[in-house]
Amino acid sequence: MAIDNIRLEVMQLLEKKIDTYVSQFLIPIDKVWQPTDFLPDSQNPDTFFDEVKELRELAKELPYDFWVVLVGDTITEEALPTYESWLMDVKGIDQHDGSQGNGWSKWVRYWTSEENRHGDVLNKYLYLSGRVNMIEIERTTQHLINDGFDIGTDRDPYKNFVYTSFQELATYISHNRVAKLARSYSNKSLSKMCKIISGDEMRHYNAYSEFVRSIFEVDPSQMMIAFKDMMKHKIIMPAHFLRESGDAIGTAFEEFSYAAQRIGVYTGQDYIDIMQKLIDKWQIDKLTDLTEEAEKARDFVMKLPARMQRLSERIKIPEKSFQFKWVEPALVK
Repeated sequence: MAIDNIRLEVMQLLEKKIDTYVSQFLIPIDKVWQPTDFLPDSQNPDTFFDEVKELRELAKELPYDFWVVLVGDTITEEALPTYESWLMDVKGIDQHDGSQGNGWSKWVRYWTSEENRHGDVLNKYLYLSGRVNMIEIERTTQHLINDGFDIGTDRDPYKNFVYTSFQELATYISHNRVAKLARSYSNKSLSKMCKIISGDEMRHYNAYSEFVRSIFEVDPSQMMIAFKDMMKHKIIMPAHFLRESGDAIGTAFEEFSYAAQRIGVYTGQDYIDIMQKLIDKWQIDKLTDLTEEAEKARDFVMKLPARMQRLSERIKIPEKSFQFKWVEPALVK
């Protein structure tokens, strides 16, 4: 049987548990947080302007690289239409099956609705803060959606679920670290906002990593090979395609990455740690009945963290901040 047909059968097998996955990893709309829970209440004229003033005063304490990272995180979250359209095209996910599509398209829609709140609340915070150049941020967001991306997964559900497992854990780390930094500058409201976003990302990581774990149970060899392929070619984060207005695709990523590493939000070490966490989560060392190709793939993956550790120790991060159009020095102390 062709590999694609086997993948489709596995997706159909897991689809039977979609309602369980939704109830286990996602939160009903009437119970989950919404952006307005963390922002000044615009319907209350007695408190709104005072709350905005307090937000802006607290924002003055945050340093330049912090703003660069918060802006980059916001833009990445707001490019959600790209991620949804990509996932809807994965083999086994069919939004045209009946009026609601199949179970997997239901999952993608529900996941998207939760993710949509992240960019929404962060964008509103940036706008109210008065510390960033919103028109340049908006242009970068539109570029990121216009440009699309190729994350090296094609329509393969196995590779896509490895990607989303990795990416969700990475965004958990990033938002959680931003939350801690905001708290260190006494900005408790922003800290709480980023902390709850990170909580969503952890739930989503738990979901996608569970999908992969389930696939390992029924198709271990092909799942192992897919995992190896993604690790060999490296996980390309959506932020990799960032660009400012007038620049070429991807030209803003390196400096954004340097800013994140300078303030310890997301580093090369985190990439290695996530890889090891996935190896442990899926108990790669305990897999049995693998094909010869899959055994070689496992051997490659098991040795990769140590190999990348040696390489990461040679990387030097520039100490000087790059001047982004998103964040003008005159607006930030």
